Amino acid sequence: MTDFTDTLTHQRKLQAATNELTVEQLEDIRTKLENIIEKRREKAAALEAEKAEKNNKIESVLALLQEEGLSLDDLTDSNKPSKNTGKKRPIKYRLVDHQGKEHLWTGIGRMPKVYKQALDNGNQLEEYEIK
Repeated sequence: MTDFTDTLTHQRKLQAATNELTVEQLEDIRTKLENIIEKRREKAAALEAEKAEKNNKIESVLALLQEEGLSLDDLTDSNKPSKNTGKKRPIKYRLVDHQGKEHLWTGIGRMPKVYKQALDNGNQLEEYEIK
């Protein structure tokens, strides 16, 4: 809590902080606070109305589903593969280094260092193409 909020919510601290204010100034502060409170109530009421409207829409959609003999599970097709399970990209290049280790590359993305070194040594990328 900030010092301001702490003062506002504590009766004695608030009274001590407002001792030097005139009655007119206190009335002005009260009016401003009432305006703030009213705006908060309106905002809360609007949020509650939106929430109620959304719940009504959900209930009507669920009722339509029941009328048609469907459930929420029917809307999500479990036979569809998920987006994460796409086809693997085919390997386009195969390079065997001097240690006999095989390096595979699809040709997409950054070129692996092994391929970069081979190209720097004068080899052509086509030499490693899988046909």
